[in-house]
Amino acid sequence: MGNAQLSTSFYTNNHLSKVGVGYEFNEKLWSEVRFYSGTNIHGITPEVVLNYNFRRKEYYDAYIGGGLVVNYFDGIVIQAGVLIKPIQELPNLSLIIELQPLYEGGYNQMFLNGFGGLRFRF
Repeated sequence: MGNAQLSTSFYTNNHLSKVGVGYEFNEKLWSEVRFYSGTNIHGITPEVVLNYNFRRKEYYDAYIGGGLVVNYFDGIVIQAGVLIKPIQELPNLSLIIELQPLYEGGYNQMFLNGFGGLRFRF
């Protein structure tokens, strides 16, 4: 991959879902803006993250990152995840497995979220 790429993603678990739009700066560094679903217009909750691919292989990428989330939740997130590329003919399609601790400043509490999902790079 020589040029930056855009991506779209969907994350879900038992309690939360979010959709994201990402931008890959290079093979190692990428950002994503994620929006939590299930809120009214005043409750739109964006999450802005920056991730680092510390391992890139033909069939998976492993990453760590961090970011901020504001509005319904207000806090700091740190995530670690794996992007699994299960279909050789569709290398831009990945299954997501992500573990994401969230420190929620308004409640002064730590939440541990796990997400599964899909990501597609354009």
